[in-house]
Amino acid sequence: MTVALLLRLAQDGHVIFFVILPPLVLYFTLALALYLTVLELRTLKPHWKWWIWWLSFVALTHFIGYLALRGYVAYRRGHRAGA
Repeated sequence: MTVALLLRLAQDGHVIFFVILPPLVLYFTLALALYLTVLELRTLKPHWKWWIWWLSFVALTHFIGYLALRGYVAYRRGHRAGA
């Protein structure tokens, strides 16, 4: 989009709402996913390399990565309980 087109669209206040709000929501949900990942990793107490791997994986894949972490933690807890 060119600047002229954005300025033309900006004259309508509703367009600005839809241009600005979605990125803010995405950043908020990414921050929430990373926060939940940190809480989960604190209870798991993995090696620092696993911390970096999981945080970068969640940062790249967002909530899909966080759900993968939750599955991994559930598997590890179930595996430990069975042993």
